[in-house]
Amino acid sequence: MPERAFTDGELDRAVEALGDPERFRTAEARVARVAPQLQRILNDALHSGGWFGEAHDSQIRQAAAAGEENERIVAMRTLLAEETRMGMLVGVAVGWELARELELS
Repeated sequence: MPERAFTDGELDRAVEALGDPERFRTAEARVARVAPQLQRILNDALHSGGWFGEAHDSQIRQAAAAGEENERIVAMRTLLAEETRMGMLVGVAVGWELARELELS
């Protein structure tokens, strides 16, 4: 079965719909049931992508060893923001693929 292509408008409307608090609570409740399995998949994807290997450990050490306290705080905040963004992107990809699998079944 060929994958359906979404228009930019469809994607924008779908993302906007996620801003509805009630709709999000419903989705959150659905995901909570399978959260442990999804967390394992997310962790595996991040590890295989190199986000939690030696390079990551090096970035943590570098941020923790930065000169002054303010410099360390900025470095840690930047690292956390990057990790959050990457986790979100991989999480969305996992969710997107989960939706595809559900459509195929």
